[in-house]
Amino acid sequence: MKILRLPLISIAAAVALSACGDSLDRADATNSEAVALGQKLYAENCAECHQADLSGEPNWREAKADGTLPAPPHDDSGHTWHHDDQLLFKYTKLGGAGVAPPSFKSAMPGFGDTLSDHEIWAVLSYIKSRWSLKAQARQAGLNK
Repeated sequence: MKILRLPLISIAAAVALSACGDSLDRADATNSEAVALGQKLYAENCAECHQADLSGEPNWREAKADGTLPAPPHDDSGHTWHHDDQLLFKYTKLGGAGVAPPSFKSAMPGFGDTLSDHEIWAVLSYIKSRWSLKAQARQAGLNK
């Protein structure tokens, strides 16, 4: 009998996604299951560049020698909350090159081959949950 061994993270992600239901199709900072899954996925996929505390890389507004910008903060000090959910989703899924104008050099990779749509929405739910209520309210107005 062959035993199927799945990585622990895959099992955990599947359980968390099933708790979120199949309808996780938006970023929801009030969905505790989505936020918990998003926190785990953020730590695994985003924190390397955007930092565990969402503070981004130093001097994130100043271009590097290759013309790309350092990873911006995802907390209130950055500009993530200045964009609507659909743009944030597309930028995460397709990467900077898939969304930004050709003249803009982006180092942001696309995660569409790494994370499911549900997982991307969970990461965005986690990020949004870390914003102040003022930032959340302003950003919510962009989604209408």
